[in-house]
This record gives sequence, C-alpha cells and structure tokens, in this order.
Amino acid sequence: MTDVKAILSQDAARVDRWLSAHFDQRAAAGTAPRLVDAMRYSALNGGKRMRASLVLSAARMAEQLSGQPANCTDLPAVAAAVELIHAYSLVHDDLPAMDDAELRRGVAANHIAFDEATAILAGDALQTEAFYILSAPSLCADPSVQVKLVRLLSFASGDQGMAGGQMLDLLAEETCLDLAQTRQMQDLKTGALIKAAAVMGVVAQGGTDELEQATSAYAQALGFAFQIADDLLDYDASPEALGKPVGRDAEQGKASLVSLLGLAEARQMAEHLIEQAAGQLKPYGGAADELIALARFAIDRNH
Repeated sequence: MTDVKAILSQDAARVDRWLSAHFDQRAAAGTAPRLVDAMRYSALNGGKRMRASLVLSAARMAEQLSGQPANCTDLPAVAAAVELIHAYSLVHDDLPAMDDAELRRGVAANHIAFDEATAILAGDALQTEAFYILSAPSLCADPSVQVKLVRLLSFASGDQGMAGGQMLDLLAEETCLDLAQTRQMQDLKTGALIKAAAVMGVVAQGGTDELEQATSAYAQALGFAFQIADDLLDYDASPEALGKPVGRDAEQGKASLVSLLGLAEARQMAEHLIEQAAGQLKPYGGAADELIALARFAIDRNH
C-alpha cells in the first residue's frame, strides 16, 4: 500500500532543501535582504507540497515505464518552480485588494508579516524566479524540453490559468455564477497549476506523448476534485485545522460547488472525479500507484 504521507514528506524535504539553498544564493548575490526574507517566508512556511509531489511522482512514473534517464536531471528544481508559482499566488490572493486575508497556514499573511508593498514585490519575484529556474542552461539536456516546461507553467499561471481564475473569482463577488461558470473559475484558479505540475513531471522525465495525455486527463479531474475538497473544508473544518479563516466565500456570497450542489452531492462529485482520475492511469499499473494515491489523499485530507 502506498504511503502518501511519506511521499509528501520526502518530496517536501527535497524541494525545501533546494529552495532554501536557492534563497541563500540569492541573499549572497546581493538581493535586498527584506525581499529575500519575504520570499523565503512564503515559499518555505510549510504546506503539503502537493504540487511538488505531483511533479516528482509523475516523473517517477515515467521513469519506471521507460527505464530511461531523465531529460532534466534536476527534477527538484522543476518541482520548486511550480511551488514558487503557487507561493506567489497565495501572497497575492491574501492582499487587501484580493481576499483580504490576515492568516495563511496558521501564521500572518505576507503583507501582515512585512507590509503590502513588500508582499506585492515578493509575489512578483517568486513568480519570475520560477521561470529563471526553468531556463537555467544546465537544467535539461534538450533545450526544447525547457521551452515546453516554461510554456506549460506560464499558461497555467496567466490569463488562461490562475490569473484568469482569480479574475472570475473577484467578479463572483458581484455576480451569481452558475454551475458551469463556477467550474470554469475553479478549473482555472486551482486546476490549471495542478494539471501543469503533473504534466511537467512527465515532460521533464521524458515520458511518451500517450503518457503525457493520460496524465493531463488525470490531473484535470484531480484539480477539480481538489477544489471541491477545499470548498468542503471551508464548510466543515476549523480555522485552527486549516490555518486560515473559514467561511469567507459564503460571507461574500461567492458560489462554490458546495453552495450550488449541497454537501452530499459535492462529496459524491469529488469521489466520482477521483475515480475518473485514477481510471486514466490504471493502464500503467503499479507505476501509477503514487499518483493514484495522491488523488485519493486530495479529497480525504483534513487541511
């Protein structure tokens, strides 16, 4: 039986070590100490590292199936780039102009711990640093692989991904979204980066086009299920467990799958999506066990 918590813990440790060393290099290179501190604060303040594990687990799956060396030898760097994009999005999401949240993962949000201007700059720097990492000449033997990684991550981050989803989320404060519109918002805001993470793992390792397509379909379903799980936790969990305020969407009148479908039907949909995600990878046998277990964890978690 796959030990998901062990996978997450081991992958998180690898990526955290990589990021810590990277920020040390940035500080030694003369980056403004306050900016490095703010970047480090949000990039290394815990979290499940689910997206990093998706990168690394997908790469391990591709390696088992091909038996070939990785296209990109520094796979933790690829995972770190994805986590930096995730960190930047949380810094900006918490700003007063966005979700106006004071807590993140049980500690003060970046703009509270530092100040609003520093938080904006830290988010900007975290985002651009991700692409600096992916464009390192030594990262991959084949430069075309790096171009693909950059395109996958930039697409997931921009107007067709997280930024576009956040815009729809802000508009939801003024307009009542229906089921299709809510799904579109969540696919962009949450699902796009989850999908990119898993596909980037396959690409970085050198998996086949067929495996890339199956992993993309797996992650598409997983991303939606992950957001439903978040919405359910927003109803069921305590602020202490989540490390942030709960019930904010309901207070602001924003639609979610839970508000539109109800708790029972939303849980049923999440279960169906996880079965759908797992079904995409079942043809690959035991090589896909980690990704299938991560999908189950996504909806069984308590934070």
